[in-house]
Amino acid sequence: MSAPELEPLKGYKLVLGTLAFALGSFMNVLDMSIANVALPTIAGDFAISPTQGTWVITSYAVSEAIFLPLTGFLAKRIGEVRQFIFATILFTIASMLCGLAPSFEVLVISRILQGIVGASMIPLSQTLIMKCYPPAKRGMALGIWATTTIVAPVLGPLIGGWLTDNLVWRWAFYINLPFGILVAVMVYWLYGAPKPESSKEKIDLIGIALLVAAVASMQIALDKGSELDWLSSSFIATLATISFISWVAFVLWELGAEHPIVDLRLFRLVNFRTSAICLGIGSFAFYIYIVIGPLWLQTQLGYTAFNSGKVMAITGVLALFCGPLFGANIHRIDARIIATIGFAAMAIGCWMAAGFTTGVDEKTLMFARLIMGVGIAGFFMPMSAISMSQLRGSQIASGTGISNFLRNVGASVGTAVATTLWQDNAIRQHENLMSNIQTGNLAYQQLMETTAKLGMTEMQRHALVDNLVTSQAYMLSTNQLMLLAGLILVALMPLIWLSKPPFGSGLIGH
Repeated sequence: MSAPELEPLKGYKLVLGTLAFALGSFMNVLDMSIANVALPTIAGDFAISPTQGTWVITSYAVSEAIFLPLTGFLAKRIGEVRQFIFATILFTIASMLCGLAPSFEVLVISRILQGIVGASMIPLSQTLIMKCYPPAKRGMALGIWATTTIVAPVLGPLIGGWLTDNLVWRWAFYINLPFGILVAVMVYWLYGAPKPESSKEKIDLIGIALLVAAVASMQIALDKGSELDWLSSSFIATLATISFISWVAFVLWELGAEHPIVDLRLFRLVNFRTSAICLGIGSFAFYIYIVIGPLWLQTQLGYTAFNSGKVMAITGVLALFCGPLFGANIHRIDARIIATIGFAAMAIGCWMAAGFTTGVDEKTLMFARLIMGVGIAGFFMPMSAISMSQLRGSQIASGTGISNFLRNVGASVGTAVATTLWQDNAIRQHENLMSNIQTGNLAYQQLMETTAKLGMTEMQRHALVDNLVTSQAYMLSTNQLMLLAGLILVALMPLIWLSKPPFGSGLIGH
């Protein structure tokens, strides 16, 4: 039912294995965010509206979300290494098709293919990089892997912005080609393509159908909800109803199935259950920070896509250092302590951002993001270690698939909620601020007198006031969302301690 257990690698082969699986994960995660920056250019090239252009993101997100929980099922039948190699090759081909797309419809179809074949790359890279290392050093392996998943979404806008500005948007997809080929060749050279034992288990077709209905309707509703005004749209309301019913039916069916397509029984394990909740909700808070930051910089402070990406990319500097450092010491320090430090640092980063003003300088922006870098390194890695600590055999691929799915759902919900709340709250703040602008307001009178002396017309003066109020309204909305993200992270900290120390029972330890 499963392939022979892989032996740990040594010497230069260990270095190459680490590089291959880390690079495969990095390439896949990067692709989620790198295309976002190019959306306006893509829409212009194909002469479509920006709203239609968002299907480039939605199509990928939906197809990937559906296939992430199926990782364990596929790996059991194809083999973990074979599945990873096949997924990498097909993801590379799909990336080439995206770059070559002659029409928008072909681009969307190619993005769907990318999501389908690439979904298993992230959880399998996590599973396989762990198996490259001897048990005593698997904490470091997990730290290296977690670092790639942290840095990639931060660097995505920066790389995407540079490629779009200096080359063409198609290079946001072509960039995957050399790396995809390199990763597939290295993994095949190191491990070959071991076949799993044949399985006589029946395929859970009903489970697959319910999963597709639940995930597809949920993801489309999340991606299009803000654009269509959520439940006031009959389309979004219908999708929400289908998703809710499908999820309930899916959970009930899978819990009773003899050979479930997704092993929900893993939630009986306290460490897996605790880490899954923390990863899902923590990712929700993290993506509020990740999405609103560059959005505010570009729309309100006049930063270009590249410059805002540069500011956000500083988050990855300390994450690159702290990820492997935390991983190397996770067998000495309780993973729950590292996770608590990580959540606290993320909360501090959010709290600092909650105090920004429209006059904030670039150094202050970058310093807050440096602190955040420590936090996210201490968030993903120890929670992944706790998640995997009670898993055995084929449960590992299933568990990593489910964990990464919940992390993606948290990110999707965080993105959707953050953008909606940011806009709606800014409108309310604008109304509140405008209500205080009266002829009896001394500051308002002084501004009017000063601008009149500068030769501005009455219309220009009112436009100036409106722009100033709008800028402050979005600043207040941004501050409040950062504070919300920080409070969520603080609230999750006690939950971490419901889990058991991960060492001595599982992959990580001994």
